[in-house]
Amino acid sequence: MKSHCSTLLAEVRTFRQNHPDVRYVDLIALDIPGHFYGKRYPVEMLEKVAAGSPLKLPQNAVLLGVQGGLFKIGDYCFNDGDPDANRRLVPGTLKPVTWEKQPLGQMLITSDGTEAPIEFEPREVLAKVLERLQHKGIHPVVAFELEFYLFDKQLDNGLPQFARDALSDDADDQPNLHIERLSRFSEVLDDMAQTAKDQGIDITVITAELGPGQFEINFGHLDDGLRAADWAALFCRSTRGVALKHGYRASFMAKPYLQYPGSGMHVHVSLYDAAGNNLLAAHQQQPLRHAVAGCLELLPHCMPIFSPNHNAFRRLGGTVNAATRASWGFEDRDACVRIPESDPRNLRIEHRLASADANPYLVLAAILAGLEHGLEAKRDPIAPLNEDRTSGADFPLEMLDAVRAMQHQPVLRDKLGGEFVDVFCENKRQDHLAFHQEIAAREYRWFL
Repeated sequence: MKSHCSTLLAEVRTFRQNHPDVRYVDLIALDIPGHFYGKRYPVEMLEKVAAGSPLKLPQNAVLLGVQGGLFKIGDYCFNDGDPDANRRLVPGTLKPVTWEKQPLGQMLITSDGTEAPIEFEPREVLAKVLERLQHKGIHPVVAFELEFYLFDKQLDNGLPQFARDALSDDADDQPNLHIERLSRFSEVLDDMAQTAKDQGIDITVITAELGPGQFEINFGHLDDGLRAADWAALFCRSTRGVALKHGYRASFMAKPYLQYPGSGMHVHVSLYDAAGNNLLAAHQQQPLRHAVAGCLELLPHCMPIFSPNHNAFRRLGGTVNAATRASWGFEDRDACVRIPESDPRNLRIEHRLASADANPYLVLAAILAGLEHGLEAKRDPIAPLNEDRTSGADFPLEMLDAVRAMQHQPVLRDKLGGEFVDVFCENKRQDHLAFHQEIAAREYRWFL
């Protein structure tokens, strides 16, 4: 414990030396819908926390809905006295915030690793899955890919407008994959990439995607699943901030345009033993087939995680590379679970179903739970799309059906925790019902 505190204290003191103009640091964590919450601490108080002073925030902050409201979930929120819960600083995450007008810092906090972790905190859910896999001698290596859209900063009667080319002031209103788009928006994209690197995130490939103003960012592969999910979460935060600084609005919304492709969160996962051998490649890749079967079996029960809101379900089907059935295939982007071509050392799955606005901690936890279940059950998967284009298993395409499919699935409750599953499902159900408590103009046009 003393060694841990001394490391954190050294990190804070080094940060203060390197950034003497920073007076405040945002201590942040991701809630269930995937939004950051936290507190802004004077930097001198942060030094005290790093030295061992308690850091407490309301436990129920994790339960916030998409709009920030609290829902009655069991005894939480309204019958529990709204208790505080201990958090801890995540080492290595204290970084400058360069997109704000005033000098500022930020640092991740979490309940995992404390004396009483919050069972339904997303980072804690993932931490438990990773710890269990480690005890079984399974060591995941993970890489995220995130798609997002750039829009004009100003909305038009609440609707997004196409991003305008900084060089010609023309609207980027044509879907394309042209490399020139990277040049036309290079100023903001370069700033996004550099800001991410300043946050300690390993940015690799930047791609102009098919939708107008749509891009994809790839991250490096990591043998630390928590850190990989941290990168995805922090990238979303910094990218939105950088976009606003440049006069744009960046969004990871799953389906901003009905006529154009949605934005996804693709997750590459390989599994190794302690000696560095790829577990999926052993025995003529039979473990790979078992792992795929486990992913596909649990996928229909994880839809509230992969498609976390009403808009995310719009992304499924009818557009490029977005499946409506649980499927897999070799080098096939129409599959939910794609096996990229690689040598045995780098054999992996690419899970392509989650929307870009899904919670990265929970997405990775659900994928790993599926892989783990598959390796245990040792069943063969359905035919790959390469052999049968009609192959696939149905999954829910509407939130309330998805919640019902998730809540009582025994394997998922065992792998992710029954308390988490109950809390998460009720949070999603309440958010979905709240979303429909508004009469839109179209409803009056149709039914008045």
